[in-house]
Formats: sequence, structure tokens, C-alpha cells
Amino acid sequence: MGSSDLARYSYSYDDTCCNLNDFSLDADADVLALTKQAKALNPNLKIMATPWSAPAWMKDNRSWSQGWLQAQYYGLYGQYFAKYVQGYQAQGLHVDYVSPQNEPTCCAGYPSMSWNTSGLRNFITNALYPAFRGAGITTKVLVHDWNWDGYDTWAAPLLADGTIRNDPLFGGIAWHGYGGNVGTQTTVHNQYPSVNAYDTEHSGGTWISNQQREDMLNLVDYTRNWGRSWVKWSLAVDQNMGPHNGGCGTCTGLITVHNGDGRSGQVDYTIEYYTMGHLTKFVKPSAVRIDSTANSSVPNVAWKNPDGSKALIAYNNTGSSQSVKVSWGAQSFVYTLPTRTSATFTWSGSPSGGGATGAITGLAGKCVDVAGANSADGTQVQLYTCNGTGAQQWTRGTDGTLRALGKCLDVRGGSTADGARVQLYTCNGTGAQRWSYTSGHELVNPQANKCLDVTGNNSADGTRLQIWTCTGGANQKWTVP
Repeated sequence: MGSSDLARYSYSYDDTCCNLNDFSLDADADVLALTKQAKALNPNLKIMATPWSAPAWMKDNRSWSQGWLQAQYYGLYGQYFAKYVQGYQAQGLHVDYVSPQNEPTCCAGYPSMSWNTSGLRNFITNALYPAFRGAGITTKVLVHDWNWDGYDTWAAPLLADGTIRNDPLFGGIAWHGYGGNVGTQTTVHNQYPSVNAYDTEHSGGTWISNQQREDMLNLVDYTRNWGRSWVKWSLAVDQNMGPHNGGCGTCTGLITVHNGDGRSGQVDYTIEYYTMGHLTKFVKPSAVRIDSTANSSVPNVAWKNPDGSKALIAYNNTGSSQSVKVSWGAQSFVYTLPTRTSATFTWSGSPSGGGATGAITGLAGKCVDVAGANSADGTQVQLYTCNGTGAQQWTRGTDGTLRALGKCLDVRGGSTADGARVQLYTCNGTGAQRWSYTSGHELVNPQANKCLDVTGNNSADGTRLQIWTCTGGANQKWTVP
């Protein structure tokens, strides 16, 4: 929204104080034209908008760089967002997401703006949400839009505020990958499992010694830690890594568009174009991540597309060839992946021979057990010392069920409440009998979006199992066959 550090110059959509009577998207004519072309090529394209700075006249320093949005203009700035979204909609472009600020308080020397969390909270709840509601706008608001190491400062107070998090206009949290540990995304997910996470910026650049390795590790790490997107900064730059507007002079794009040199108008495809292609060519919108074995030598991530096809993305992170075995039900194949090579494997269909069968182990190394090996509907499912009996042999069905003694692991009454008991019950195809195994070793019932849980964190034999809001605790960690 407006100019960034890679814009041709600094601008907003209304550069005249002190109202929005001169609001115009004329400065975005080229952006609008290209976005329309992109949307025509891919109607599933999602659009996110984020400002680097408010109009300079709204800020206390009246400058594009740094400065604070004056409180007297919070309401007007909310209307500025609404006018922007409405303007793009009038051009046939629905803006799916906005964030209140790109990288709050960073950085001097180009369009940027300072905030504190109380100001962001005030702006979102008292200006941005009301402006969108008043205009009938359904665009979702993402908070943070900054690094993992800034979460406690910039995002935690906003997520903790129910008036922000529980509003229908709230869309989730946006992450940048320049500082901190990507595992923060999983920590936050475990605390707020219903909050969607989007990785909205990480740039390639000349400072990165091995761009392919950087990208492949990012792709795997972001998505294994609950990221629902992977966005590069930027899409395209020229041969001088510009245009520049006071910011990054060493950032690379997915493509290089030559401008004003002997190859003007020609396009080069960078390494990032091809690394991004591992995801964009084979993993489709609304795909879900499925479990695959984490491996530091061959980092990988797997997906199931809406049409049922699967994609496994892998990268050999070692100095020698690695033998990779991919198993799907009773079928498997082996592939030798050369050193520092990335590959995507695709296949369709259901696994032959049914799912894997064995014990499910959890707290204190004990097993998920059908009480008394009784196959009657409603029999308690509990934690018990592993003994190798059929009451502890579970088959992972291709339909998401967990089966023992010919019946399914079931949430009693289809309840989604914390503390709802699990039981053995005749398989019936309902959501109460669907289970998803996460990379964090949790068994989640998607219908309730809650975890299989050992009641009271008690490892005694006979302790009942239940569903409970996912906490990341040891009593919600499981090893499955």
C-alpha cells in the first residue's frame, strides 16, 4: 500500500493534508495492471496489502521515514485502508488480507513508521475494524508482519487480546524470516491452534552464499511449523536489483527484468524462481500438509492436494548422495538424491495394503489401550502399560481413522468440548472418528481441532483418554505406527 523501499519514489494515495478528498490509486496504475494479469493467469491468486508508511502528513515528523502516526488520524487512516480495498475491488481485485504495518518501527532511510503495541491495538480495534465493517469489507487483518524474535514485543499482546483475535475480521499472524527461530511459529500455534500463520516475507540476496539451500530449508521449515504461505520479497527486480527507494540494494527477485541495458525488456529466471516452483507447481491451493519423517540430512515436507494427489518435496542437505525411501501404505520406492539437490515426487491414489498397524505410545512410554480388550461400543480407551495384545494394536486407516479390534477411536457423542472422552465405537464415517497426526507428534481431531490427551497428565494404568485444547504438553505427544 503506497511506496516501499523498492518503489521508484515515495508516495501515498493522498499526499495532501488533512482529509482524504484527494485519495487516488493513480500511482498504482502499473501495479493494478500487472495484478490483473496475474489474477487472469491464476484466479486462485490471493492478494495481501501492507503499508510501509501512512501519508507523511499524518505523522508527527511529516516524513516518509520513521515517525509516529498521530492519534488524531487513527480514524482517518482506517478509512484510508477501506478506500484502498474498495478501490482495488472496483478494479476487479479482491484484497484478501491486510496488515496494519510492515515491520513496525523498522527502518530508517526509506518509507517506514513507528508503533507500539498499545497504538496498534487502538488502531485495529477502534479504527481499522470499524472502517471495514462500516464499508461492508470482508478483508481479513493479519497482525505482526515481522520476525520471530519480535513476537513477544509486537504480536503476543495483540493475540492475547480477545477483542482482536476473536473478531470475524481477524485473519491470523504474519511472519517474516529475518530474525529468531522458526520454531516460534509452532509455539504460537500450540497456544492458539485456531490462529492461521502466514510466512509473508523473506528475501533472497547477494549476502546468501547458497540460495538454493536457503530456499529449500525455508520451504520445509516454514511449512513444517504451520506456515500456510511462502512469500518472497520481491517478485522482480532489474539487473541493478532495483528500483531503490532508500532500502535494500542487494535483494534479488524470482526474476530479473533488464531495464535500460543492452538486454532491456528481457527476463532472467533466478534460482528462487525454480526453488519456489517446487511448491507452486505441485502443491495446489487448499492442499493440506501430511506427515513425513523429519530428517536433517534430507529435509522434506509432504502434501495432499484437493484432488487427492500427493507431493513430497525433499532436499539433500549433505555433501554426498543420499538414498531416499518413500513408503505409501504397502508400496514404496527408492531414489538416489544427488548432493545439494532438490526434488519433488508426486503420486496419486490410495495406499495399497491398508495403513500401518502397531502400538500408539505416549506418556511414560505407555500404550493407547482398549479397556479389557472389550470390542463393545462405548468401551473406554485408556493409557496402559504396553503388553503387545490386540487391544493395543491400532491401524491408521487411509480415511483418517484409528482402528482397533475392528472398530474406531471415537469422540463420545461427537463432542468438541475440552474433556470429551474417547471410546471404541463402530466405524461410521463421522468427524468424531477422524484423526490427523502432526509433525509435532500430536493426534488431532480436526472436527474439534483438539488433541488426544491423557487426563490430568497422569501416567497411571487405566487413565482415561480425552480430547483437549492442544497445549504441546507431554500428555499430548504420541508415537504412531
